[in-house]
This record gives sequence, structure tokens and C-alpha cells, in this order.
Amino acid sequence: MDDIAALKRDRGDLRAAFAAIDAAVAREIDAGPRVPEVDWRAIAEGTAPPDLPALIRRRGCVVVRGVFDRPQAEDWDAEIAAYLAANDADAAMRARRAGRWGDGPPQMYSIYWSRPQVLARQAPVLAQVRAWLNRLWSVGGAFDPDLECTYADRIRRRTPGDASLALGPHIDGGTSGRWRDPVYRAVFAGDPAGFDPFDAAGRTDAAGSDANACAMFRTWQGWTALTAQGPGDGTLQVVPIASAIAWVLLRPFLPDVAPGSLCGAEQDKALWITPEFHAKLLRGLTPIPHVAPGDTVWWHPDLIHAVEARHDGTAPSNVMYIAAAPDCARNRAHLAPQLAAFRAGRSPPDFPADDLEVRFIGRAGEELLGALGRRQMGIG
Repeated sequence: MDDIAALKRDRGDLRAAFAAIDAAVAREIDAGPRVPEVDWRAIAEGTAPPDLPALIRRRGCVVVRGVFDRPQAEDWDAEIAAYLAANDADAAMRARRAGRWGDGPPQMYSIYWSRPQVLARQAPVLAQVRAWLNRLWSVGGAFDPDLECTYADRIRRRTPGDASLALGPHIDGGTSGRWRDPVYRAVFAGDPAGFDPFDAAGRTDAAGSDANACAMFRTWQGWTALTAQGPGDGTLQVVPIASAIAWVLLRPFLPDVAPGSLCGAEQDKALWITPEFHAKLLRGLTPIPHVAPGDTVWWHPDLIHAVEARHDGTAPSNVMYIAAAPDCARNRAHLAPQLAAFRAGRSPPDFPADDLEVRFIGRAGEELLGALGRRQMGIG
């Protein structure tokens, strides 16, 4: 912990900077922030509220409704269920995660290459949605907002009554390395108000040594709903305040935190947001609104989010995780090893090597890729 103590000494006295961001975050929480919602048709037709982009940047998240037709999403959900059943995926997951799910079925599957996942990732409408979302960033040449690189991710199929998939409030994409990342230089210079979470400068640089960091740069984490779900259904919660990351980064500089502590942030572990250090932020934790099959949910890579402790609903809450990973050198470097995994049915490089689908019947193959899908996968 000596290096952390030295890092904090080098940053100087940041108590005034924390007080400023603390006051700003308190105002947001007291106002009861909500997750913005918009129908994709309104965006495509230019009838969305003119203040929508600024609101999404402020909240760091958005529900984009109607990206896929409901019947299409429901058909995909049924096809994934059949794919899992035909290949006894429950038994395969239990073999990889003994005891993880208690007496119930697996809730998260190391499945990446089902036909619905591959088809959804390369869908032209999803490319349009992600391009629109990418343009909410100040790009500055860091990436091409209109071109996407595939980032293969898993599926969640949470069943009513499940309490095994609870995931406390956290931030993905890096832990202790954030306190050394030049992306946040304005925060550590004592000017949290001058930090723009949507400034892409430095975001596409090569990933550092923090093993919790995603290999690819995601402008937006996200998922596509395959079933209806909402508050109480064991689904997503967020703290819809994009600037809260500055609060998290400055919190360790208060006198009640030990010199060698970053409020629980440790190399190779998740960046947890805890009552001990972050109680004020947790007051802002709110569930996403009800979504229908075919709706999509998106959140900034610095946003605090969680998975509800229990699924108290009456129907499954199923999603395909599909993020936005725009074209840039960092993301293109990930495509070749990911493509090799796709061709062999292995797990992608960013995930545990479960390799469940190597022998799965009905796995998607390269012949399923259209021109857009091939380009997104780095083929040709």
C-alpha cells in the first residue's frame, strides 16, 4: 500500500475539489434522477426531444425502446432456450461453476455464439443505434462513431425467485488503475467540474496493467431485452449520474480514509461501491424502468450499476449483452483473437476459458455473417 500512499501524497490536498463534486452530486440525488427513455423511431425520424442528448450525457444511461420488433426478440429468446436445451448447457455450466447457482438453474451462461446473438450484433438497426449513441461522445478523432467492432458477450436468463445472481453496486472496466489514468487528469488537478465523462481523449489508448479492465474500449455497455422486465425482476439498477465517477475518485483523499487505501479498490478486483465509503452515492441507486422484448439498455463505462439481489417477479428476465465498441486501433487489435474463438466455438479472450460451445450443435458459423457482420468481426 506504500505506492498508493505515495500516489495520494503526490496528488496533494483535494478536499476542496471533493466538496465541490459532493455538493453537485447531492443536488442530483435530491432531484431524484431517472433513467432517460426514448423510442428508437423518434430518434430515427428526428422527433426526439432536442434536449435528449444533453440529458443522456448527464445521466450516463438510456433506454432505447423498439430497436427490435417484439416478435423478433421473443423468437430469439425461444431459439436460445432450445439451443441451451439441445446441448445440455445447464449441466455444462454447473460443471464449470460447481455450487454457484445453488439448487436453481444457471442464471448467467458462458454462451457467445448462438444464432440470435450473432444476428443481433450485426443487425443494421443496432448499428444505427450505436452510431447515434457514439456521437454523444466528443470523439475528436479517437474513434469512428459510425463503424463498430464486435464485442462478443454472454447471455443472462434469470428465473423468478433467484437470489444467486445478486451483484452489488460497482463500476466495470478498471479498479485501482483509474487513479493513475490520465483520462481523469482534470479530477486530480482539483477541477472535477472540468472533467467531461464523454470526452474520448485517451480512452482508446492501450489498456493498462489493471486486469479488471476490458480489453476493448466500450463507449456504452448494454443489453438487449428478450423478455419483459423491470423493477423487482432481478434486473439492472444504476446511479444515473455520469459525474459520480469524479466523486468516487476523490473520495479516498478525505482524512477518514487510510493513506494506503483507495476505498476498497484493489488490483484485479471489481471496483465496488460500498456503504462504508460511498453511502451518499448509494442513495441514488435506482432500477431501470420496465422494458419490453426488443428494447435496449445502455450505460456509460464509468457508471455505477448493480443487479437486483432477488428476482421477485413471475417471469424470466432474459437479455443478450451487446455493447458499443467503435472502430479504433485498440478495438481492432481484439478482433483477430476473437475471430479465432468464434471459428472454434471457444469463449472470447476477455472471458474465462469455459469454451462450452466447442461441441455445441446449432452454433452459429461464419456463413451466418453478412457484409456488416464480417466487417465488424474484422473479416475482409
